[in-house]
Amino acid sequence: MGKVIPKLFGIAAAVALGGAGITLIPDADAATASFAKGPAPSNSSIEAVRGPFAIAESTVSRASVSGFGGGDIYAPTDTSAGTFGAVVIAPGFTARKSSMAWLAPRLASQGFVVFNIDTLTTSDQPASRGRQLLAAADFLTQRSSVRARVDPNRVAVVGHSMGGGGTLEAAQSRPALQAAIPLTPWNLSKSFSRVTVPTLVIGAEADTIAPVRSHSRPFFQSLPAAPGKAFLELNGASHFAPNTPNTTIAKFSISWLKLFVDDDTRYRQFVCPGPGTGAAVQEYRATCDQISQ
Repeated sequence: MGKVIPKLFGIAAAVALGGAGITLIPDADAATASFAKGPAPSNSSIEAVRGPFAIAESTVSRASVSGFGGGDIYAPTDTSAGTFGAVVIAPGFTARKSSMAWLAPRLASQGFVVFNIDTLTTSDQPASRGRQLLAAADFLTQRSSVRARVDPNRVAVVGHSMGGGGTLEAAQSRPALQAAIPLTPWNLSKSFSRVTVPTLVIGAEADTIAPVRSHSRPFFQSLPAAPGKAFLELNGASHFAPNTPNTTIAKFSISWLKLFVDDDTRYRQFVCPGPGTGAAVQEYRATCDQISQ
């Protein structure tokens, strides 16, 4: 199943790209399709520590899986809402799933099944972490106890540091992913021009481990404009900003996932044109800012 692209880029962009033989917006019925769940969003709702869905947690032991190190699944308990999109999260170098444990239930409570994983070893490099993200996604959608609750065609990946580099690797390897969010990502490879997954890169201004100028910004610049990309630089934040509760990371991650995994255009308002600079945000750029709507 291909991506159902939200009406992110407007008629002018569709016409221009159509002339080049590229179609961003499918037929009218597909363009209006949505897997929207939950009430209409507001700034306060996406900043909240918990969203509208009650969730349950289950643990997948390392010994019961192959290709990654097990993890914790957070799933909405509402069985009347149909299937949910899935999000797999990977930690960074030397870190374990506990480093991202704040974000997983926060995303799940907004209407996603979230798998916060451990990697095979804490020293696994980005390429390995990318493969592990995909192995975990396959387990979640095909063999996990909640597989019937997950839409296997709507999967996203998120990762911190080398896990963020792995997120880019996974997106490059599997174009069927619906969204990717690398958080203060680190990777020796700087070019991801073959990625066709909508990607939100979040960097940190004071990051000395994966400096924005040599990691997050080159990653963003290498990504193609379509079907959507954005770059958010956290003001004054360090490399480890994603390891503790961070409202800015959460709100824009939620919005990006809702827009591209759920095709819920109600969330477009938060990423296009996106935030201005301020106490939390040093810089924000997105392809939608440059295209008339």
